[in-house]
Amino acid sequence: MHRSAYATFKEELVAVCHTEAVNDIVFPEGHSDLFVTCSTNDIRVWYTPERLERLRITVPNVTCHAVEVTRDGMVIVSAWNDRKIRAFVPATGEPMYEINNAHNLGVTAIAATSDCKQIISGGGDGQVRIWNIGEKTQKLREVLKEHRGAVSCIKINKNDKEGVTASLDGTCVIWDLVRYVRKQMILDNTLFKCVCYHPGEYQIITSGTDRKIVYWEVLDGSTIREVQGSLSSSINGMDITSDGASFVTGECVVGAGERRSY
Repeated sequence: MHRSAYATFKEELVAVCHTEAVNDIVFPEGHSDLFVTCSTNDIRVWYTPERLERLRITVPNVTCHAVEVTRDGMVIVSAWNDRKIRAFVPATGEPMYEINNAHNLGVTAIAATSDCKQIISGGGDGQVRIWNIGEKTQKLREVLKEHRGAVSCIKINKNDKEGVTASLDGTCVIWDLVRYVRKQMILDNTLFKCVCYHPGEYQIITSGTDRKIVYWEVLDGSTIREVQGSLSSSINGMDITSDGASFVTGECVVGAGERRSY
């Protein structure tokens, strides 16, 4: 959106936005002044106090499905439908590296460990892949195969020894990231869209197309409780406060997006 002065016809930029659906939003660890969004053709960095776009990273004719900022704030890691993982410098948008052919059916989810030495990616092929990231090298460390559908969300616990992946095949898998084996699998009659750890990390919370928010026990995968999160539409995103007292969900309804907090 631009504003023009009648006297001089000088244009002033008032507001900007993505031209397609926003696929992911992430705040850097410990910072609320900046956040990163991704969509078709680009990634954008926004400055919260002024509600302005600070940086735009453009990659034409491809879609970014997911984005992550490493714990040290030095790298934006992103997942794209052209089978690539791309990393950028947050301050300038300069490309740092690309991992080609990361997943055969596109990269659909991504996360980074707290030490910034590994990336975990999920693909449309259902595979979960772990990458070792060096100063000038990116090497495939392990391939985990349990899901039969696209991986929709990845979360890693605080000590980097465990992670959980959600998939559209109706499964969530809790992984041992030291031995690279499955610790627990959760099955439900839904397409899982999002998952997060409770701050205590003894529970995970999931949601998806069945519109239910469900708490699960990490140890044995048993259901603890469930809440009806929406009456009409799929829940596509979720996060929880650091004290575990509240969580927020995002859903898609016809003509608008809706947010609920609990």
